[in-house]
Amino acid sequence: MRAYVSLGSNLGDREATLERAMELLDAHPAVRVVAASTLRETEPWGLVDQPRFLNGVVAVDTTLAPRPLLDVLLGIEETLGRVRGERWGPRTVDLDLLLYGALVVDEPGLVVPHPRLHERRFVLEPLAELAPEEVVPGRGAVRELLDAVAADEAG
Repeated sequence: MRAYVSLGSNLGDREATLERAMELLDAHPAVRVVAASTLRETEPWGLVDQPRFLNGVVAVDTTLAPRPLLDVLLGIEETLGRVRGERWGPRTVDLDLLLYGALVVDEPGLVVPHPRLHERRFVLEPLAELAPEEVVPGRGAVRELLDAVAADEAG
């Protein structure tokens, strides 16, 4: 199954942390990183009084179901020193499962597609770099969603 995972960091050596996260993800026997977007520096979202983020997206092929894949992501975050504190606050690493094929999941602790994916330029831009025509179930194509966010920001 093709899935897309966002990567973000705004503490420490952000680029090294995200590169290591990709290495750890690819090292899992049931996951292969098949493409990675350009990493881009972005403004914080939600809680704005914090350092700028480095963000990107990876495409992975996996034999894991969504929940076990999420568990792998959470394990990588823990390995890389993520401490969960204030919502939308600073973090060494943040890995989010954005899309898992065309599957829609809504269960405690796991919502796919990611519930705010369609609102966030910092996720849509790198996702559009990898898969502009990918459809976000219930929302539309990634490129169209990015265009809509850009239009909203332009006023």
